[in-house]
Amino acid sequence: MTTAATRREALHAFARIGLLSFGGPAAQIALMHRVLVDEKAWLSERQFLNALSFCMLLPGPEAMQLATYAGWRLHGVAGGLAAGLLFVLPGAAVVLALAVAYGAYGAAPLTATLFLGIKAAVLAIVIEALLRVAKRALKGPAQWVIAGLAFAGLFLFSLPFPLIIACAAIYGAMFGKAGDQPAAAPVAASAVSTARTAFIWLAIWLAPLAALDLLSAAPVLAEVGAFFAKLAVVTFGGAYAVLAYMAQDVVTGFGWLTAGEMMDGLGLAETTPGPLILVTQFVGYLAAFREGGVWLGLAGALVTIWATFAPCFLWIFVGAPYIEWISAQPRLNGALSAITAAVVGVILNLSIWFGMHVLFGDVTRQALGPLTLWTPDPASLNWIAVGLAALSAVMLLRLHWGIGRVLAVSSALGWVLATLA
Repeated sequence: MTTAATRREALHAFARIGLLSFGGPAAQIALMHRVLVDEKAWLSERQFLNALSFCMLLPGPEAMQLATYAGWRLHGVAGGLAAGLLFVLPGAAVVLALAVAYGAYGAAPLTATLFLGIKAAVLAIVIEALLRVAKRALKGPAQWVIAGLAFAGLFLFSLPFPLIIACAAIYGAMFGKAGDQPAAAPVAASAVSTARTAFIWLAIWLAPLAALDLLSAAPVLAEVGAFFAKLAVVTFGGAYAVLAYMAQDVVTGFGWLTAGEMMDGLGLAETTPGPLILVTQFVGYLAAFREGGVWLGLAGALVTIWATFAPCFLWIFVGAPYIEWISAQPRLNGALSAITAAVVGVILNLSIWFGMHVLFGDVTRQALGPLTLWTPDPASLNWIAVGLAALSAVMLLRLHWGIGRVLAVSSALGWVLATLA
């Protein structure tokens, strides 16, 4: 049973999500599930999972798109805009400040100490969400197998994320059971209104970039805009897929950054709120900064944010009215159910990857034939992070404290312990 939300309540909740959304997509999805489904009951479990499965099919940051969909469902286009912007802007402000400092001083600020406790608490939040989603999404042996294969494909074989989701969708459409079928839902938009929405948001996204190409006296801004607009269309699978797509062009093609600077940017994005894809803002700032200083760098960051996130609103506002209808079609519902099962494997993969990098200081990647193994160095185990993660798990799972309280206690303890160590 879902409940209604006032605009003020929704804005407060999405602002809270945006400020606390550390740890990448798995943690952000976990946070939204806890707030929107468990605490507020603004979305049902089925609505949340259907929307998550749909967002997994889209290019770009799935967590930001999920937040936009939730806002749209609560209060239409205005609600979707507010939710999406509140999810992105806090992290964008922090990453921009860190990028400016990086450009000025040539080294990443020491954010690890400040965010150690936050990342440890986020690890407990991710594990809780994984258990909740798995319990509700995996309803039979076939779905457990799909989740296991998705995890193995990503974690052990480094298969492309779109391939994993596509295979799950094809299997679900062909062999998925039609049982537990939701009632038929009407499409919430006509073909004409869908086309109009697509045209409006395409114009909103691309017209400023075209104008920049024609009018800007700084060619780097047009290059940044065109590059990240293309990236927004072809990158599926979140920030790590983006990194793989853009690293070669950014480092060897354009020469904007070195390989080490790319990894520094990803590290900064991992320790700040908001989607990890904000690493693109770091790249856009430095690319323009090196052509014309701080003010051009700020313009480059703005262009990057626009090119990267404006299309997310396009995908959601065009596709959102069809999600409930899709979930009521036997084959499409089977595909979404299989994708949801695969998403459990995706979250498990991200959870283990994130957990290793929180708890260990040194994690190496090794290739053994077709296998890819992530191996943490036992000597680099951070016992402070282990203790904080365990304490956060107790506060969250046993004491049932709210997320804000858990994050506040863990981050304060993390700062004190890391400073004294």
